[in-house]
Amino acid sequence: MLSSLLLALAVVVVVGRLLSAVFRRAGQPPVIGEVVAGILLGPSFLGLLSPSAYRFVLPQDIAPLLGVVAQIGVIIYMFLIGLELNPELLRKRVNATLAISLSGIVLPFALGAGLSVYLYEVYAPANVAFTPFALFLGMAMSITAFPVLARIVKDIGLSQTSLGTTALTCAAFDDVTAWCLLALVVGFVNANAGSALLVGVLTLGYAVLMFAFVRPAVARMVSGREQQNPSQEVIAITLVGLLLSAWLTEFIGIHAIFGAFLFGVVIPHQSHLARALRQNLESLTILLLPAFFAFTGMRTEVGLLDSGSEWLICGIIIAVATVGKLGGALFAARLTGLSWRESSALGVLMNTRGLMELIVLNVGLELGVISQTLFTMMVLMALATTVATTPVLRRLISFPEISDGRSRSEPLS
Repeated sequence: MLSSLLLALAVVVVVGRLLSAVFRRAGQPPVIGEVVAGILLGPSFLGLLSPSAYRFVLPQDIAPLLGVVAQIGVIIYMFLIGLELNPELLRKRVNATLAISLSGIVLPFALGAGLSVYLYEVYAPANVAFTPFALFLGMAMSITAFPVLARIVKDIGLSQTSLGTTALTCAAFDDVTAWCLLALVVGFVNANAGSALLVGVLTLGYAVLMFAFVRPAVARMVSGREQQNPSQEVIAITLVGLLLSAWLTEFIGIHAIFGAFLFGVVIPHQSHLARALRQNLESLTILLLPAFFAFTGMRTEVGLLDSGSEWLICGIIIAVATVGKLGGALFAARLTGLSWRESSALGVLMNTRGLMELIVLNVGLELGVISQTLFTMMVLMALATTVATTPVLRRLISFPEISDGRSRSEPLS
């Protein structure tokens, strides 16, 4: 079992790095190459091309172990996302950014929940009620991948522009809101009618505790050591705090990734401690995250879409996700005074989903809220919307009002 796991990790890391280089050369975020590697090594490609090779690289009996490694990788990754989240971005340009962010959540959520009326009878597991299914589908449509978006903004050269700052701020709002919605959905599914309120109260209480007490305590600890690099003891204490935070949210009834993300947020963004953690843990994710992509690939079976009608439904899901996210952000940005081209570019950026979407979808599959077939469709949606971002955005930013970083209007300053 251990030898199979080690071989699987070695293969997925190598294939993921190779495809990341290919996608980087094509102007795509490298993470897309890693996601595609996981799918190609799964039953959708390698399993069809050479079943014996697939069973050798990813035998079914390693799925539980691979799943555990994948969960640890995602917990660390979400902690790093929390560290990257700059609370100052949430305070600047609040009014317009909040309007754009909320519109980019509400419209896709409403469209996703509306689409669930049609999808529920066919693609919901037998024991799942309509309400959690609709809530999850709406929430999954509302995701924006903050880290992938940040990479695209940097690669395109928009980091220092009003458009790039606005997109990152909206994505930060979206991430926080998405994880709150995910916590709500998970709590709703895990709790019965009598305890659902308790789960919500405990979740809110935990978030208040983290910001009211833990964040100031961490800030005091960090401020006294800013002239020196954090010791191994400080890093060890922080990692224990990460594990306990993840455990506590899992115990409450939401998900460990929520606790990991929240613990990352309460650590000062620009502290020596945050930089040291990012430097050390990002290297670890090079090994652990491919396990998540392989685990996702083992669950993604494109062969389940065995009819033209199912591919049509997959196309409808992609269209609804794009119209909801892009349209919601575009029209709200236009109302705040941005030009149509700038608003369109912002909408395209907000339609980036990437890894964040995959994390959410895996949570939904583990909860039994969505079926294997719908999971596959949603994974394809996440890939399609993310792959489309860079080429469309490059075309939009060729216009002077965007590419030179000077907006013709200054509604967000």
